[in-house]
Amino acid sequence: MSQTIELYDTTLRDGAQASGITFTVEDRFKIARALDEFGIHYIEGGWPGSNKTEELFFKRAKSELHLKNAKLVAFGSTRYKKYRAHNDPNLKAILNSGVDTACIFGKSWDLHVIYALKCSLKENLDMIRDSISYLRRKGLKVIYDAEHFFDGFKKNKEYAIQTIKAAIESGAFNITLCDTNGGTLPDELQEIILYVFKELSCFKNSYSLGIHAHNDNECAVANTVIAVKNGIKLVQGTINGYGERCGNANLCSIIPNLQLKCKIKCVNDKSMKFLTELSRYISEIANVIPNDHAPYVGYSAFAHKAGIHVSAISRHTSTYEHIDPSIVGNERRIIISELAGKSTIALKSKQLKLNFAYSKKSIEKIIQVIKNLEHQGYQFEDADGSFTLVATKALNKYKPCFDLKGFRVVVEKNPDTGKMYSEAIIKVAVDNKIEHTAAEGDGPVNALDNALRKALVKFYPQLKNVSLTDFKVRVINAARGTAAKVKVTIESRDEMDSWGTVGVSENIIEASWQALVDAIEYKLLKDKRNYKKLGGLKKNA
Repeated sequence: MSQTIELYDTTLRDGAQASGITFTVEDRFKIARALDEFGIHYIEGGWPGSNKTEELFFKRAKSELHLKNAKLVAFGSTRYKKYRAHNDPNLKAILNSGVDTACIFGKSWDLHVIYALKCSLKENLDMIRDSISYLRRKGLKVIYDAEHFFDGFKKNKEYAIQTIKAAIESGAFNITLCDTNGGTLPDELQEIILYVFKELSCFKNSYSLGIHAHNDNECAVANTVIAVKNGIKLVQGTINGYGERCGNANLCSIIPNLQLKCKIKCVNDKSMKFLTELSRYISEIANVIPNDHAPYVGYSAFAHKAGIHVSAISRHTSTYEHIDPSIVGNERRIIISELAGKSTIALKSKQLKLNFAYSKKSIEKIIQVIKNLEHQGYQFEDADGSFTLVATKALNKYKPCFDLKGFRVVVEKNPDTGKMYSEAIIKVAVDNKIEHTAAEGDGPVNALDNALRKALVKFYPQLKNVSLTDFKVRVINAARGTAAKVKVTIESRDEMDSWGTVGVSENIIEASWQALVDAIEYKLLKDKRNYKKLGGLKKNA
């Protein structure tokens, strides 16, 4: 990998402009530290003159944010036309931020100069020169974002080139070409970049070019890769492609595309193994549900459902996988469904370390049970726990850990406070010992969960370490209205791993109960040491 590029992350600014995303100061610190640890070269902290949150972030960052690998960058614009650089409040905020690298944007499209800035084309060039020269005199390194460069080039290429020449002449070490509206196609972009390099040849090695692509035509990643292959040295983007409108170029796709496919160095190989973790960590902070189908890092990026596909990858993984998922910290998933064949069941059982004799008869028996349940509305794609229980029951290897004798759920409304009140009363038997208990909850399902755990914890203290991390409800046959079946999927976690369980019924409480019981049974089953006798998982599998 002789060619290398630098990564410029703008999740904290451009990413925060996505609908529904807001970062607190503490969120920003967490994200910045994660990006730094991963190996990002530049982290754009935000626009210090734009709002109190970003101003406070930079203020605290001076003493609290100790980056090991990355440089913190302050963002802003060229000076306003009514100011000179030395008294422009935006540039002053950048200087006060305490960074040693600034990124300022200016207008490259004459349309914006005339209608947005309402100034002459010459005045805009003066604003670019004055702003960059001033920051350079103050000791800052400057990246110049040529906003709307590609649209500007298409309309008036002579002027667009003038703007970036002005930035280089004023001391910017990098000129980043921005496809701000995200409408440029890869072939157009390549042609323009080659033209720009030719026009800037007189500057020799005094600058480098960068790329900043938006995803409005679904080409941001492709445009970025094409740009790098044609000489671009700095890549701007966001984690998970977060950004305004359709988002920014997705670094979680760009990094492995460049490093694994193009052999262009972005980060060290050890960092690459944490790409999936980084993606999910930042989605958690952003409070955004991860895109399961995202390339490389998505939960389903290496998921196999069709029986013929599973059969093929069981022989050679390259048949249906373009890389080894572990390289980016992801993992292969074998999905159990009505499409499952013998290879699917065998490979899934092996993946879950189930102690089954892989005979043709036993596998066919499991397939038949799975298909019957899926016909009723069950789905086992995200329910490995329930699949394990179904398989052990189908082969008569299942021994229940407790027997339900009955339960009752009460939902009332407090007339004084107006709040809903839920209580569950439950009776279970463990080894012929009856436990009868009650518990309250925020809702009927939470009350049931609390009551079941309370009843069982004296027999199985390890249940104290189990927590419910996700709860999803989906209507199966919506045409039946309130009488429709619902599918409840629950994700649970202990100190070692997580697992999914599923329940289906016309009654949402019953469906939830099925999923809850499966979650508890699976935990107890996988903890059993007498593996061969009871059937199940090895401890801590």
